[in-house]
Amino acid sequence: MTPTIHHTLKTIFGFHDFREPQQDVIERVVAGEDVFLVMPTGGGKSLCFQVPALHRDGVAIVVSPLIALMKDQVDALVANGVRATCLNSSLSAAEVGRVFQQMDTGTLDLLYVAPERLMMPEFLARLSSLKLSLFAIDEAHCISQWGHDFRPEYTQLGRLRTLFPAVPIVAMTATADPETRKDILGQLGLADATVFVAGFDRPNITYTVIPKQKPLVQMAAFLSGRRDEAGIVYALSRKRVEQVAERLQQAGFSAAAYHAGLPDYERKRVQDAFRKDDLRIVVATVAFGMGIDKPNVRFVVHYDMPKSVESYYQETGRAGRDGLPSEALMLFGMGDVMTARNLIENSENAERVKIEIQKLNAMVGYAEALTCRRRALLSYFGDLREHDCDNCDICTDPPQRFDASEQAKKALSCVYRVGERFGMMHVIEVLRGSKNQRVLDFRHNQLSTYGIGTDTSASDWENIIRQLIHLGYLAQDFTRFGILKLTSAARPVLKGETQVILGRPRDAVETVAKGKKRAGGRKDYDQALFDALRATRKNIADAAGVPPFVVFSDATLAEMARSRPTHSREMLQVSGVGEHKLRQYGKVFMDVIAGYDKENASKSASNLSDADLALTLSDTQKETLRLYREGIDLAGIAARRGLKYSTIAAHLEELHDLGADVGLLRFVDAEKIPLIRARLEKVGPGSLSELREGLPETVSYEDIRFVRGAWKR
Repeated sequence: MTPTIHHTLKTIFGFHDFREPQQDVIERVVAGEDVFLVMPTGGGKSLCFQVPALHRDGVAIVVSPLIALMKDQVDALVANGVRATCLNSSLSAAEVGRVFQQMDTGTLDLLYVAPERLMMPEFLARLSSLKLSLFAIDEAHCISQWGHDFRPEYTQLGRLRTLFPAVPIVAMTATADPETRKDILGQLGLADATVFVAGFDRPNITYTVIPKQKPLVQMAAFLSGRRDEAGIVYALSRKRVEQVAERLQQAGFSAAAYHAGLPDYERKRVQDAFRKDDLRIVVATVAFGMGIDKPNVRFVVHYDMPKSVESYYQETGRAGRDGLPSEALMLFGMGDVMTARNLIENSENAERVKIEIQKLNAMVGYAEALTCRRRALLSYFGDLREHDCDNCDICTDPPQRFDASEQAKKALSCVYRVGERFGMMHVIEVLRGSKNQRVLDFRHNQLSTYGIGTDTSASDWENIIRQLIHLGYLAQDFTRFGILKLTSAARPVLKGETQVILGRPRDAVETVAKGKKRAGGRKDYDQALFDALRATRKNIADAAGVPPFVVFSDATLAEMARSRPTHSREMLQVSGVGEHKLRQYGKVFMDVIAGYDKENASKSASNLSDADLALTLSDTQKETLRLYREGIDLAGIAARRGLKYSTIAAHLEELHDLGADVGLLRFVDAEKIPLIRARLEKVGPGSLSELREGLPETVSYEDIRFVRGAWKR
């Protein structure tokens, strides 16, 4: 029988449930349809082509821009038992020959290639003779002139739809505003593709922007206490990268520089050391870009402001890909704006310069935002949110607020009166009654909104209009020189039906002082056990010559340190543990957990000693616990004691609740556990009969008892 995509998800990749909209995407690709997917970094884009590749005949061709990125994904797939490899310039002639042989003999599920290699005539000819399951185009924004990382070699990929009309294409990116999305679809010829925009939010990332005053001191304050965490520091110039890396090294941090001017061997050394957790901090230009597939990056620092919101989003998105709390800090100074502008204006492509200057202006707007950072960031991509995030510097340390309803009406009305055809500075000039020749030429001095804002300074108007953009009342069209347009949300404001509360600019010195405040929160797992598991993972990874995250992610280790599985069935319930990895590594990690618990038996309710248990257990509970510890199964305990199966199940749940070391989930079939957990999440740990409602008939009351007991702890 052909396995289902859910079976593949669990047994191969070790995940219990699909995220939205993974299942819908996968089902369409398996059915042979084209799909365009926009999903945040760490959201699970790769599964959207990796799972279909295991459910369609033939080999999947995956277009990936960088060798390091290919290698990380291939290593992770091979660790899960998937037949995958890559074809790139790092391979010898013999290795290339072996890859071709695998292609020809049909012993590959996925092949990763660069766009240049894919579009070579001889390679296309070879592909035309093979059975292809799908094409997956990663980092698809590289094909668009509106994208922040346009790559000419990607433009040839538009021929794939013509050359291979029957092979489905799935194109993916984490970073594309509406205009970029439209351009990608056109460039790739995906007119009939189903488009999925899964949102852009990364809720586990805390966003902070502070005025740059003494940047090295500010960065050192941020990094203090983070010496054991992995992070990236971005700077705009090679010289700055080397200076910052040197200062960090002098301060005792495990740090190294990375930029395009370094020798190839040095860049490879730095990247490999970072991937293998032998190096903690990389200080880099954007050259250290899309090749990062390392999920346990805990922070990203922008020492200099990036050139666009897309770059900022992409770079901060390299933090916390495993879903654990992570931080993004940007130091912002107007000097950065001039540096970025000079870099942009060095281009000979005048059209490109205009586009990038508009994007730079939007980045400045974000850095100066006085509204929720997350709302400002997401609104740029058209992902409007109604509520603040409570996880950025503006939300946790809010600026002084004021009622700006009247100013908002004036600004929105002026945008409307100028025909929604002009940018921010022109609107401000009209509001302030400027006699600028351009204002006069368009006869905007005759509009009803001319001069109605003379009591507000130009810089204050700029601040107000930027906040109106971030809050979704105005939209900025970067394909037309940043012109402002009203959104549907503007109507209630103009009618006086909605009050607009905005923030006043904050004092820079005060913000620096408060900017040292750190996010994170209490960890809900045993840190010492996590460290022991991490050390074990490092030893296994070093022996295998792969990065530690290929073995297990930090998120998987954290869940192990939380749930402490000591049985195969319990281990399979840990997210990220599939059957292949269970066979490879399960016993080693369960032995670490069992050994840790034995050596560190605590007197807390989560792991009581026998002496403490003796004070609380009844004689019948003690007898059941004794037989359980002898390794007798449930039916055997019931038979030995002459009691009902359900009574023994009740004893074991009670023992677990009282703090005895009882592994309840080992008694439940794996496929039932997520169903019962979902019911518990919905109604809480109520009565067995209440929990039983809506569950399949195959789920017994004993199953519910065991999962309820584990869930409560």
